[in-house]
This record gives sequence, structure tokens and C-alpha cells, in this order.
Amino acid sequence: MEHSESNTRIPVPDKAALETTDDENDSPIEEVRLTVPITDDPTLPCLTFRTWVLGTLSCAALAFLNQFFGYRQNFLSITSVSAQILVLPLGKFMAATLPTKVIHIPGTKWSFTMNPGPFNVKEHCLITIFANTGSTSVYAVNIITIVKAFYHRRLNPIAAMLLTHSTQMLGYGWAGIFRKFLVDSPYMWWPSNLVQVSLFRALHEVDARRKGGLTRLQFFIIVLVSSFSYYIIPNYLFPSITALSFVCWIWKDSVTAQQVGSGLHGLGLGSFAFDWATVAAFVGSPLATPGFALINMLVGFILVLYVFTPIAYWSNLYNAKRFPIISSHVFDANGAPYNISEILTEKTFEFNHQGYDNYSKVNLSIFFIFIYGLNFASLAATLSHVALFHGREIWQQTKASYQDKFGDVHTRLMRKNYEAVPQWWFHTLLVLVVAVSLFACEGFGRQLQLPYWGVLLAMALAFVFTLPVAVITATTNQQAGINVISEMIIGYMYPGKPLANVAFKTYGTISMSQAITFLSDFKLGHYMKIPPKSMFLVQLVGTIVTSLVCFGTAWWLLTTIEYICDPLKLPPGSPWTCPGDDVFYNASIIWGVVGPLRMFGRLGLYEQTNYFFLFGLLAPVPVWYFARRYPEKKWIRLINVPIIVSGTGGMPAAKAVNCICWFTVGVFFNLYVYRRYKGWWARHNYILSAGLDAGVAFMATLCYFTLQFNGVEGPSWWGLGVDDHCPLAKCPTARGVHVEGCPVFQ
Repeated sequence: MEHSESNTRIPVPDKAALETTDDENDSPIEEVRLTVPITDDPTLPCLTFRTWVLGTLSCAALAFLNQFFGYRQNFLSITSVSAQILVLPLGKFMAATLPTKVIHIPGTKWSFTMNPGPFNVKEHCLITIFANTGSTSVYAVNIITIVKAFYHRRLNPIAAMLLTHSTQMLGYGWAGIFRKFLVDSPYMWWPSNLVQVSLFRALHEVDARRKGGLTRLQFFIIVLVSSFSYYIIPNYLFPSITALSFVCWIWKDSVTAQQVGSGLHGLGLGSFAFDWATVAAFVGSPLATPGFALINMLVGFILVLYVFTPIAYWSNLYNAKRFPIISSHVFDANGAPYNISEILTEKTFEFNHQGYDNYSKVNLSIFFIFIYGLNFASLAATLSHVALFHGREIWQQTKASYQDKFGDVHTRLMRKNYEAVPQWWFHTLLVLVVAVSLFACEGFGRQLQLPYWGVLLAMALAFVFTLPVAVITATTNQQAGINVISEMIIGYMYPGKPLANVAFKTYGTISMSQAITFLSDFKLGHYMKIPPKSMFLVQLVGTIVTSLVCFGTAWWLLTTIEYICDPLKLPPGSPWTCPGDDVFYNASIIWGVVGPLRMFGRLGLYEQTNYFFLFGLLAPVPVWYFARRYPEKKWIRLINVPIIVSGTGGMPAAKAVNCICWFTVGVFFNLYVYRRYKGWWARHNYILSAGLDAGVAFMATLCYFTLQFNGVEGPSWWGLGVDDHCPLAKCPTARGVHVEGCPVFQ
């Protein structure tokens, strides 16, 4: 809320009052000069009643829906774009109907009005940032899920809630420390924000209906209603159309054919789906991915899935035929699922050395080995690519930032019109969150296993990496993750403790990621001329709301849905298979229980995968060389090795059918439609994506609470299963390996 002097109706200044006549558009970045306006109206109300109501509701709704979908077979990530489009008519409706009377708060000098005037772009921006906090996943919930649903152990709910809050809010401290260099500097321009700025400007321009056409809002409503109406079919009546693998229907008794054709458990050759949730699951909407990035990712996907994986599997590399061709699970030497109880002491929940020596080393499917190798390569390739292609400009921009050369028009406008957030706000929050983090890990009988020095080391790791990774993100739109490095560090230093490993990874990785998200949103507010204090409050409250809603939703689902995350015991048609948490659980075994020394070190089976670090470091070099050697061939610079390497980045949580549908839709809209019908694409592409997402989300939620929550399942028939009917795709092909439900090769 603001003081009544700021929230009463204020006449809109004339155009001349908004122009910065004494300032030229001197931003050093051309894209910013072309996209971001150099005008500001500081009289526009921002932190209004409408902002709080619509912002809180959209934040809570997105947090609930994303957490709700996070446990389902097709994990659908609903972005803030849906809220960005949906709140515009709601904001205008509130402006047209709410009373303008000033309401005084008893006992204070503060007052507010529910309707301070026309719904404006600054309110819209703040609501979108509010919603963006809700669309960001709460990583710590994965820890709660694997403890309760996979390890089947008790976890103090207060410790779990403190873990959730502290990991989400720790990044605010790092953001405050580096804000001067990463927000105020015009050289740190955050390319992804320009898309948002463009969308805000498009939505707030006068949108006259073309003859025979539709306004953007009308198009959005039609798409939303259509998506909502259709989704009852794949969600309730015919779940099998979420993955159709016709190869398996033709060769019902062939393991090899089903390995090749299964969209859920194999290579997915020829598989497809009639379901938007399958398309947008895990990787997000393909409509929002640039065409050049799609082609790079498609090349990487084809090479890994259809060249390297089949060659490695059928040449029996690492005894690959003893295990499924694609799986995120862990196996023993005989090809059976790894019995974790053999190597984990029940009482202390720690690694049992003697049990491990008497049982078996941990084995992975050949595809999962490639995925870990590519994770190693991705981090190295990102650093190498950015250093080669953008190193000089990043150095110049960073040096200019440190020299306080903040002379562009946007920074001058912000400093002239608004108060900056006091630095002590960030420092106080950092101290409080550090204290809560230490209490969550050291208290409650040390259920989380991570000692105080581990918490502090994770924070130090995040602090060291936040600035360089944020500089890369702010200048190239590429973000390098540190999850693999954090798992490896704590895995070597403190092996045998699975919860300590995942807690360390979360405190390190997510605090850095949250800091970068916070800084990116702050830069968006910088471009849209939002008061910094309003930005801070909205993000802080949004983060708290998101943490509470995600924690509450997860705890509720984990305690009410029987056999959640256990596909073998779930009833037919149940979507609660938790594919992302399944990968997280197996990663906790690999890095936490067994440890990197026994997996990727000298005592493990996969020591050679460390060469992927070297491959990632060197792979961008020839591309860089040829780009400099032949500057007239512009297509060479579009070859992006980090993106190629991450072509299968959503797998194995995402399945082959998800990726195939994602690439198909993305290439069609962002290459074919973009080139042939650019006007339609510019007007409708992102709105189409938002409408499809929103329709699926609303129907899935309605279906669950009205039907499935009350035990009313869909009709019992062949198409009810959330499966592609390829049971043999999960079978090994090595001789003499016995697996239930699979033929034994002799």
C-alpha cells in the first residue's frame, strides 16, 4: 500500500510531460535502444490494491498449479505469460467497477483506494513479476518428496518448511551484493527481458479489431476454451493418446522393436501424441524457443538419441544390454533394480560399506550415462563458448560496470524519479535467512544430515558463482548450472549421506538461481521504470507465498494420494508417477549414498565420463575458429555447442515422445509459420502458447477436484492407461538376465 497522496486519482500528464527531452537514447546496447522506451511517468500508481490482489492470486495459482502438475506423468510448467495475458482484462474490469473512495486505515496515517485510476502498464508489470515468482519451481520440495515417497521416512514438517523458505530466499542476499553491477549497469542488458518489454507494449497499445479478425484477447479466450474442452480426453477419457507408439502395436513380441519404437521407455521412433501437455511438459512451450536454438537442440537430440545411444547399446558398452536402453533408475550387476536397503543403514540413514561390498556396484542405463556425461560437457562448453564468442565484450562491459559508468538514459531516469532499495534491507534478510538455514539443518535431530560447515560451504559456492554466471546470463542469455559441481563437491567431502548431498546441492544451486531470477526481474523493472522498493516488496512477498503454497500442495498430495510416485502400485490411469522426483531420487543414490568416488572416480564403473568435461571445453573452439575465418558465413555463428549438448536436457524425466512432439511443434511455428506468416506469428504466437497452457491447467485441476479426488476414475478400457503399451521396451537383451515380465535371451 501507498500513502493516500500517491494512490488518489491523478490526471494523466500530456505527452510532452512524459518525454525525456534532455536525454538522448544512449544505451550502449542496440537491442535495448530499439525495444525499451526512454519515457517515464512517475505519477502512475504502482503498488496498488489491484496489484496486491491480482498479484497474490496469480502467484498462488501458478505455484499451486506447477506443484500440482509436478507430480504427474506429463509435468506441465505454466509460465507467468499466462497470468500476464489473463490479468489484463481483469485489471481493466476492476478499474471500471471498483469504487474510487479513499479508505483510511484506523490508527495510522495510511490510506488507499481500491481504484486509483485506469489500469496501467506498471501495475501490470508488477503483477507479472509477482506471478513469475509463483511460476518458478521450489527445488527443496524435491527433497521432501523423495524422503516421504521414495525413502519412506518421516520428516519434521517444520524442518521441511524452513528448508523450503530458506533455500528460496537465500539468493536475495547475493542479488543485493551484486545489484550495482548487474542491474544498474547498461552493459548488463538481460536479453530475455526484451521479450517481456515488447509484450507489455503490445498488450497496452490500442488493439483495434481487424475486419474479419480477432483482438488478442478474443483469440486468447477462444484458444483457452478450446484447450480446456479438449483436455478432458487425454486427461480423463483416453490417457493413452498422451503417447502413441504404433511400432509396438505391430511387433508386440519383439524387445528390439519396442526399444526402438516406445515413446516412453525407448527411442520413440515413430511415436507421437495428441496432447498439449505432452508437448509442453518438462522443457516448456516450444513456441517460446527461437528457431536457431530449436535447430541446435534438434541436432543434439538426434545425435545422442539416434546415433550414439544405439551404437553404444548394441555394442554392449558398459554391459549396456543388461539394462533397459533408456532408464533413470539404478541397477545391480545382474540387471535387477538396485536394492537400496542393502547399502543404506536403516537407523542412521547412511551408507553401509560392508553391504555395498557384499552386494553390487551401482549400474546405469547407457542413456543415463550419456546424460551425466553431457551434463559435465554442458557446463564446460558454456564457459568455453561464452569466453570465446563473448569474452572480450563481457570483460569490457564488466570493467565499465565496476568503473561506475552508468550513464545511459534508463539509469538516469530511475535515479531521478525513484529511491533505491537500501542496502541494509538485503543484508538484514541475508543474515536472517542464513540463521534459519543453519537452524533447519542443525536442528530437528539433524534430519537433513547437512552440518553447519556444509551449509556455509554451499553458500560460499553460490556466492563465488553468482557474479560470473549472472554476467553470462545478463549478456548472452545462457545460464550455466552448478548442480553437478555441487553434488560432486559434497559427494567427495561428505559421502554416504543422501539428504546431506541434496540439501547441499539445493542451498548452492538454488540460491544462485534465485539470485539470478531476482536480478533479472529487477532489470525488467528497471526497463519498465518501476520503483525499486515496490519491486523488492513484490518479489519478497511473492517468494514467501510461493514457498508456502508449494510446500502445502506437496505435503497435501504426499499424504493423501495412496502410492503416489510408485507406478507399480498406482491404479490404472493414475497420472501421479512423479517422473522428475524419480530422477532426483536416483541422483541422490548416485551422488549421495554411493558417492562420486564409487560412481565416476577411480572406484567406479564410469570414470571415463570425466572426459566429457574436456570435450565440452574444446568443442566450441573449431566453431569459433571457422566463424572468425569465414565471417561472411553468418550461419556458422548460429552453431551453439552448449545448446547442442543440451539437446536432450529434459531427459530422462522427459521421454522421447515429449521431445519429438516438442521439436515438431516448435519447428512448425518458429520456422515455417514465422517465415511464411510473420504477421500472424508476431500477433498470436505467444498468446496461443499461453491459452493452450491455461486451458490444460484449468481442466486438469477441475477434473481432479470434481472426479478423481472423489474416486471417480475414467472408463475402464484399453486407452485408460497412462502408457504407450510397450511393456518389452524396459527389458534387457543380454543373455541369461532374468527380469520379471521380460523374455530371457539364451
